[in-house]
Amino acid sequence: MTSLRKNEPMPQFNKLSASEAAKKIASREISCEALIDDCLARILERDKDVQAWQYLDPEAALAQARLLDRELEKGQARGPLHGIPLGVKDIFDTFDMPTEYGCAIHKGYRPATDAATVARARHVGMVVMGKTVTCELATHVPSKTRNPHNLDHTPGGSSAGSAAAVADFMTPLAIGTQTVGSAIRPASFCGVVGYKPSFNLLSRAGCKVEGDSLDTVGVFARSVADVALYVGTQTNDARLISLPVEERALRIGICPTFDANLMQAETLEAMDRARRELSRAGARVSEFVFPNAFRPLRDAHWTVFMFEMWRSFSDEFYRNPSGLDPTLLERLEEAGRITGEAYVKAQEIGYQCRAMIGEAMGECDVLIAPSALGEAPVGLSSTGPTALNQIWSFLWTPTVTVPVHKGPNGLPVGLQVCGRINDDPRTLAAAHWIHQRMAV
Repeated sequence: MTSLRKNEPMPQFNKLSASEAAKKIASREISCEALIDDCLARILERDKDVQAWQYLDPEAALAQARLLDRELEKGQARGPLHGIPLGVKDIFDTFDMPTEYGCAIHKGYRPATDAATVARARHVGMVVMGKTVTCELATHVPSKTRNPHNLDHTPGGSSAGSAAAVADFMTPLAIGTQTVGSAIRPASFCGVVGYKPSFNLLSRAGCKVEGDSLDTVGVFARSVADVALYVGTQTNDARLISLPVEERALRIGICPTFDANLMQAETLEAMDRARRELSRAGARVSEFVFPNAFRPLRDAHWTVFMFEMWRSFSDEFYRNPSGLDPTLLERLEEAGRITGEAYVKAQEIGYQCRAMIGEAMGECDVLIAPSALGEAPVGLSSTGPTALNQIWSFLWTPTVTVPVHKGPNGLPVGLQVCGRINDDPRTLAAAHWIHQRMAV
């Protein structure tokens, strides 16, 4: 264990990345219990303001850590994330904690089983710290969570608690979901790495469904290597556990999308910095314009999202409407007027564009696109616009947002690194390279 000289400040293990902490645990430099204890101390200090956690059981977390320490003493490391804390968005089932979906209708609900990704995380030795705050049913309804960089600004949503907890050093890893922009946008607003894998790369079993053909399990951390490590241990993919190193010059397409006119000055500045600095670092940077066939994507995504949300929340909508936020109830009523024919036509646009995206990218290894319109907006009455996230959710491509810039209020601004469907290792490796050269 680490020994400290008299009057030397105590190390803050909660500020370690997941990869760094895992190495120190494996070498017995620190204990799992010490890491969890520091994370809990940070939560106690800050969560009364940030409000990232919906449920915590500190004693249970420490008991998990002590068990993992005993296993390590016997040489029984479970995997590369042995002893690492995990925050779980409160739409994933947990057998030993409430799962309330951020919704009064489900208050006190206790599932009998873990969601698949949570069960796998425990199996490889992670400590489930607790449940992070979600917007109601993972929708647009703002949550109680605040942006840790400035409590008067939104953290985004719907994975608000997961992004804020990682940003505020309460946990090095957390999971959330994305149907529209619920992982990438809060990660950008909170200044952390957010990873939306290729659709269905991570199992959604045991997760509250919003959009059958859109919901994707996402991961939050403070480094690209950490989000890759989580997904690698979930999928038995060695290319993610240890990211590949690209020997040749990275080929990057700068992609403002069809909504460049919506971007705020700080996002335009971040895109310009990417052009200059990545070229100077040796990448082959070019401008990328989507084919015209991609123009209907955003509207088509919204049709599919609304129709599937209306179906998924049938019980809440029909049996318990008084328990829903009025704006969500209004949205579900609107969604119920979408016809099956319109839904099928919108889905067809998605199928066609997914089939085209690989070829459309040409020689580009990855594209760089904005993660959000700008820095986190002031106020807590909205989680912020999702316009720049929708097409990537609908395309099923892997996207990784990395913090690279600051806005006029000193808040983080991220850029998305977007790859081809199921080309997650290359996309993550590129995002890691870009983050190393542009991080602020």
